[in-house]
Amino acid sequence: MVARGGRLEPGAGEKGGAETGPSPVDRGRPGSKQHLLVDGTGLPLAWRLSGGNRNDILQLIPLLDAVPAVGGLPGRPRRRPDRVIADRAYDHEHYLVQLRRRGITPVVARRRTSHGSGLGRLRWVVERTFAWLHNLKRLLVRYDRRADIHQAFLALGCCLVCFRRLRSSM
Repeated sequence: MVARGGRLEPGAGEKGGAETGPSPVDRGRPGSKQHLLVDGTGLPLAWRLSGGNRNDILQLIPLLDAVPAVGGLPGRPRRRPDRVIADRAYDHEHYLVQLRRRGITPVVARRRTSHGSGLGRLRWVVERTFAWLHNLKRLLVRYDRRADIHQAFLALGCCLVCFRRLRSSM
């Protein structure tokens, strides 16, 4: 808080909180985006939070780097997927080349093409995981000004999704 004209007012950038930006949907309000990387069954492997006005493609490489090692079979544990399925927001040649260098096959809907690429049959898994997370109302609408608190609730929500899937398989 900053003293201005005999009263305390929020300082610059303090009103919306960190990791917020103008929402592309509602122009007058700040917002944030949640980015998820899930496996083929919808279990969250990595998650990030960014401002609403940030480009989605900027979160692709940090999401891949955040995937923990998956053990189980003899040998080195796996750290990256075989392929990444994404929507048009992730169609950028520079990042697709980086994926190929890492040995990951990108399956991305191309920009400036007609809809109906068929990826909706595969991407529904991610959308279902977002629906599971947004059942937790605290993640649907961001009430927290501090990004670390919202990031912690996002991590808890992902843990709850994993726990519920584990409990239902028993």
